[in-house]
Amino acid sequence: MTGTDGRLARGERTRTAVLDAAVALASEAGLDGLSLGQLADRLHVSKSGLFAHWSSKEELQLAAIEHAREQWAARIVHPALDRPRGVRRLFALHENRLAFYSERILPGGCFFANAEFESTGRTGAVPDRLAVVLAEWITLLERLVTEAVELGELPPDTVPRRLAFEVDAAGVAALLHSRLLARSLDDARQAVLARLRGLATDPDLLPYE
Repeated sequence: MTGTDGRLARGERTRTAVLDAAVALASEAGLDGLSLGQLADRLHVSKSGLFAHWSSKEELQLAAIEHAREQWAARIVHPALDRPRGVRRLFALHENRLAFYSERILPGGCFFANAEFESTGRTGAVPDRLAVVLAEWITLLERLVTEAVELGELPPDTVPRRLAFEVDAAGVAALLHSRLLARSLDDARQAVLARLRGLATDPDLLPYE
């Protein structure tokens, strides 16, 4: 590896580490609480050093959204897509999400929950990008429901948009209540499992509990 390549690799590792910290900080303080100054304080580095990567708070916020999206895909979406198409893949997506919360990967539980809440009613590049990422997630849920219907694992009269909303809502509720109600994550798992088993043409494709 040349000296230039080595510097580039170190720079990329540094950028990744900073974005890991940015996503963690935003999961607690929201995107409003994410600034170059606060991030520098948390990392014990100079603020000027961060300007080499992002020249403004908005650029940092947008980069954090992309990094959180990649993290969500790597830990939740991609493992689920390794499961067989149909109800098993749909349920795996829900279980992976709950496991992400249970393992406290982020100190605040979820980057997107805080970011979406504080962005309600706002305009600009950051809320616009958050809306796109949220739409991608809902579209994925709807697609997995549609696949299950096409495979005959869910009834033909299943409405993908509504079932996707139910699955997502269970995940949101689990996150919101998990700090105060210890069983909320398990309740969210059991609620979706019962719903899917009740709909599935072959309930044995899913766990019993």
